[in-house]
Amino acid sequence: MTTVRLPVSYLELTTAPALPPPVPPSGRGLAIAVERLGAADYLVLYRAVGEPLRWDSRLKLAPAVLAALLDSGRLAIFVLRDGSGRALGFCEFDRERFPEVELTHFGLVPEAQGRGLGPWLLGTALAAVWNTGARRLWLHTDPWDHPAALGVYARAGFVRYLVREQPVEDL
Repeated sequence: MTTVRLPVSYLELTTAPALPPPVPPSGRGLAIAVERLGAADYLVLYRAVGEPLRWDSRLKLAPAVLAALLDSGRLAIFVLRDGSGRALGFCEFDRERFPEVELTHFGLVPEAQGRGLGPWLLGTALAAVWNTGARRLWLHTDPWDHPAALGVYARAGFVRYLVREQPVEDL
């Protein structure tokens, strides 16, 4: 049996992030805010963004564990919503090892992609997290993430510091 492996890129930001890009024209009427989501609402958004990208880490958590994580205050979840309140994407940070902060999830629902909203959401969230006293923001990404992911992260100021081949079942 052959184990499928993917290159996983680890990136970090150790200086203040670039200023967030201005609100794109397609972003008029949209808002970004930090939200405390309940497990049911979180999973709806997580699936809407993550199913096309094969995200499953939060789906593997027992419901009580996910609820405890969401209630812990450890996560900062920035949600992008349209004027009717519909979530279009999110940017999630884990502050467990503050002032080092991991960007654990970031993405948009498919119909919101390609409109300049991703860099705006990411830049806004990075600036807000950095301004809380964070001194290192880091993430990992792999080829299954959106094809534009590495470019978006690089434009936001992230630098790759490691590439590691990992078995797909570990992602």
